[in-house]
Amino acid sequence: MIAEHLARIAAIVAFVTCGSAADAHPHVWINYQLIIVCDKGTITGVEHVWAFDDMYTSMAIEGFDKNGDGKYDREELSELTKTNMEGLKDFDYFTFAKLGTADLKFAPPTDAWLEHTNGVLKLHFRLPLEKPVLAEAHGFVVSIYDPSFFIAFEPAKVDALKLSSAPAGCTAAFFDPSTGKTEEDTKKLGEAFAQQLGGQVYGMAAPPSVSFACKK
Repeated sequence: MIAEHLARIAAIVAFVTCGSAADAHPHVWINYQLIIVCDKGTITGVEHVWAFDDMYTSMAIEGFDKNGDGKYDREELSELTKTNMEGLKDFDYFTFAKLGTADLKFAPPTDAWLEHTNGVLKLHFRLPLEKPVLAEAHGFVVSIYDPSFFIAFEPAKVDALKLSSAPAGCTAAFFDPSTGKTEEDTKKLGEAFAQQLGGQVYGMAAPPSVSFACKK
């Protein structure tokens, strides 16, 4: 049962590489929470909490209730955690960071674990930066997305963005990378269009990125 399940997971991961931006559409939906982690005036990495959609959750946990109690604890899901993290490695964990125009590299993930609560499967893990970045440096941006569009990443409706141990005066915000506008700016623009176009509010044109800045 577990071997068959892992084969299905491997097939899903492999399928990500087969889609193209032109014809792909989401097959897995993830609502994410992002925590930007700081320490002693530097940005040291990010922490992820990914909540998977119902269909993926049902398939993923099949066969992992080893004691038959109807629950899935961290130990029972440890094998699935390992499989997911090994698969995500090939896709840079769908996490991309920049400082200005320079790409930043992440070290291998740590503290990875899965939880299944109220029917929702959530993956937790931390991605340390290979080299910490000064918090006051200009232009730190993090993006979470799947270039193939196989997986749709969306910020969680509650507490989607947090800071951990950030210096005073530092803030983070979602923005639309295609326009440079913040989430609030885009919302206001959408509301203005809605008044003219029959009440529909338009969201961000591209998957949102996160900007981080500190007052000097």
